[in-house]
Amino acid sequence: MTRQNYIFTSESVSEGHPDKVCDRISDAVLDALIAEEPEARVACETFATTNHVVIGGEVGLADQQKLSQYMDKIETIARECIKDIGYEQDKFHWNTCKVTNLLHEQSAHIAQGVNASNDKDEGAGDQGIMFGYATDETEQLMPAPIHYAHGILKRLAEARKSGEEPTLRPDAKSQLSLRYENGVPVEVTQLVLSTQHADENQSSADIRAIVEPYIREVMPDGWLTDATEWWVNPTGKFVIGGPDGDAGLTGRKIIVDTYGGAAPHGGGAFSGKDPTKVDRSAAYAARYLAKNVVAAGMAKKCTIQLSYAIGISKPLSIYAETYGTGEVDESVIEAAVAKVMDLTPRGIREHLELNKPIYQRTAAYGHFGREPDADGGFSWEMTDLIEALKKAC
Repeated sequence: MTRQNYIFTSESVSEGHPDKVCDRISDAVLDALIAEEPEARVACETFATTNHVVIGGEVGLADQQKLSQYMDKIETIARECIKDIGYEQDKFHWNTCKVTNLLHEQSAHIAQGVNASNDKDEGAGDQGIMFGYATDETEQLMPAPIHYAHGILKRLAEARKSGEEPTLRPDAKSQLSLRYENGVPVEVTQLVLSTQHADENQSSADIRAIVEPYIREVMPDGWLTDATEWWVNPTGKFVIGGPDGDAGLTGRKIIVDTYGGAAPHGGGAFSGKDPTKVDRSAAYAARYLAKNVVAAGMAKKCTIQLSYAIGISKPLSIYAETYGTGEVDESVIEAAVAKVMDLTPRGIREHLELNKPIYQRTAAYGHFGREPDADGGFSWEMTDLIEALKKAC
C-alpha cells in the first residue's frame, strides 16, 4: 500500500515559458503538415533565444517534392504562435524576431523501418518505454498538484489575454505543495507563483494582489488556509521574460506535460512528433487505458507501461501497477487492455483518430486531464472503454 499521509509537490509553466513557446511552434508546424497530408511524418524541434527562433528536424511526405512549397509557410506559422502567446517586447517580438527554418527530408533508413509494406505492418518510429497514469483524486482522474498548478496559470493567461490584467506578461511558473491525509489532498502547504510583469516598479506584494483572486478562484474551497505559505515573484522583479530571459527548446518540460512527477515517465517528449512516434501516441494510449481502468472502478490508481522497438508493430511488453488499490489483479488488467485496444502504432492512431491537426492545443497546460474536443482533440481522455474492460476482466 502506498503512503497515506505526506506532502507532494508539482509545478507547471505557462504558454509563454521559453520551452513552451518552442513546444507550441513545433506542434503548430506538425498540425499544418498533417492538415495537408494526414499521414505526414514529422519530427520538428524548435530553439528560441533573444530575437531568434530556429526550427529544424525531419519531414516525410508521400510526395517529397511538395516539401519545398510547405517550407514557405513555416516562418508565418512561428510568428502567428508567438503573436497569439503575446510576445511584443523589444528583444522578442512576433513581428521582428528572426526565424530560421532548417527542416529537411526524413531519413530513408528510418522510413523503411516505420512505413508499412507488403510483408510488414507499420512499425514503431523508435524504441522506448511509455507510461500512462490515472488517479481518482480529481474529477479529471489526474494528480491534484499538477492539475491545479496548470489551472492557476491557465486562468491567469485568460485574464491577461482578455485585458482584465494588462500588466501581466506571458512568461509564468506555478508550483503547489499539497498535504495528503489518508491518501486524499486536503491542504496547500506552499504555493509558488512567478509571473512576468510590465512595470519595473511593481513589487512582489503588488503582483500577489493581482494574482491572488484568480488563484483562489481555481483552488478548491478550504485548501488555501491561514497556514499556507505564499511565494509570489520571490526574486522581487520579473520584467525580462520569455526567450529573451532564458533560451527555450522543444521537449524540455516532459514532467509538466504529464503527471507532475506523480507517475513514471519514459523520457520521450511529445511536441513536434507525428503519431507514428510512439513517444507520443503510445503515451496517449497508456493514459487512455489507465484512465479507463480507474473510471471502471478497477483501481483507485493505475499506471500502464508499454514498450516498443523501432520498426516492430506489436508492443514488446505491457505492465500494470495499481499500488495496492486494485479490485482485480494487475495481470488480469494487462491481459484486458491488450484485448480492448490494438496497441500497434497503426491501431493506436486509428482507435484514437490521431491523424488530425489536433496537437497545437496540447502544447501548454498539460497533455492529460483535458476535456475531449468535438473535432477529436484529446481523444485519449475519453472513458468509452469501461464496459469493454469489465467484460475482458
